[in-house]
Amino acid sequence: MDKFVVEATKSTPKICLNPVTHMHEISGESYPENCSTFYGPVFNWFKEYLVSAKGSAIKFSIDILYFNSSSSKAFMELFEMLDTAASSGTKIAVDWRYHEDNEVALECGEDFMEEVESVSFNLVSYS
Repeated sequence: MDKFVVEATKSTPKICLNPVTHMHEISGESYPENCSTFYGPVFNWFKEYLVSAKGSAIKFSIDILYFNSSSSKAFMELFEMLDTAASSGTKIAVDWRYHEDNEVALECGEDFMEEVESVSFNLVSYS
């Protein structure tokens, strides 16, 4: 399975999914014109990856400065996928990174954290 990389644009985040290191990153802003079109290939890659990575320790770092409601739904879909895999024995940790002055990002991270049961979801502030 190949690494999946999408460079950031003004309205879409950088995405780097690495099946070898099991370290994955989404960073930047997320308000694509068509969220399904943008995140669809990411989800397809991840569904295939989670089958091959079963039992591995997976690390996810998410640092989104701004995102719209469509992106929020996409992130929730991702977290549900991760939670399902984690409940089946795959060790998954998510670091939700946010700037210490960004209260909205913190609150969103707290909301996402409440929705997952089997994923280790960490809120990580930085300055």
